Amino acid sequence: MFPTFADPKTDFVFKRIFGAEERKPLLIALLNHLLELEGPHCIRDVQHLSLEQHVAVPELKLSIVDVKCTDASGRRFVVEMQVAKVEGIEKRIVYNASKAYVMQLRSADTYPGLCDVVGVTICDFELWPDRGQAGNPEVPMLSRWRMQEQHSGALGLSQVQYVFLELPKYAAGDEPQTVVDRWAYFFREARNLDVVPSALSEGPFRDALEVTRTATFTPEEWEVYERAKMAEQDARGALTVARQEGVEQGHKSGEISGKAAAILTFLAARGISVSAEARTRIEACREPATLDRWILRAATAASADDVLAEPANPG
Repeated sequence: MFPTFADPKTDFVFKRIFGAEERKPLLIALLNHLLELEGPHCIRDVQHLSLEQHVAVPELKLSIVDVKCTDASGRRFVVEMQVAKVEGIEKRIVYNASKAYVMQLRSADTYPGLCDVVGVTICDFELWPDRGQAGNPEVPMLSRWRMQEQHSGALGLSQVQYVFLELPKYAAGDEPQTVVDRWAYFFREARNLDVVPSALSEGPFRDALEVTRTATFTPEEWEVYERAKMAEQDARGALTVARQEGVEQGHKSGEISGKAAAILTFLAARGISVSAEARTRIEACREPATLDRWILRAATAASADDVLAEPANPG
């Protein structure tokens, strides 16, 4: 039996909601709500910065889905959905936003022409899990970050800013009140709903939920969605295997060797042969972030070479 609504955290559905030109009002509403913009400061219009989100069957990325856009002032937004917590993810987020800032430069451009970049990241895990004495998160569900002078507290160097929505920190139950709570409720619960709840029955929340209604999917779109969900489950399974192997192997040869062993074990379990050259490269790698990336790829790659292939334009 098909679910009534699809999971908006998957690549295909996320871009179906926020990456389509005809649904720009949903992206604008999400940005205004998460950036807490009101009145004259509201974003009125955006332009998508690339056509990749319009591809009918996009490459299924396992740890991140994103939509990039710019507003009338030139300010750029990188809206990301992070579904898997891998090592170095904070650096990955900073890199992606910084790259969006740097890539504005062309041969004839000058530094004064650079526009601000805001990285908006929705996490399906707790990026900052620490709790205070009362048990409340030290960092709230919606957090905003920018540079601050450490002696005076003055704010400055605002060219690159960050906004995070950590979905596991949602605590409003079935009665979300604020617009931020409603977005968190939508991302967390859409796939579990059978009908449109009152909390999502108006405005952009209802429109976003309707986009996820599986009855509107073509057979081809449903197949892409199922592939995305399977890839996500395989990726999470790969991380679980990696952690287990890392613990078991860690007592013998350390965390790095444990990750390498996890990759080889996972490929073997899927019946994928590994050449001597590929095995040597995996076992010789000493970069945890690279090994984590290979672990995720091992979930769906057709060969060991696909696991080790380096993209032409990473990130």
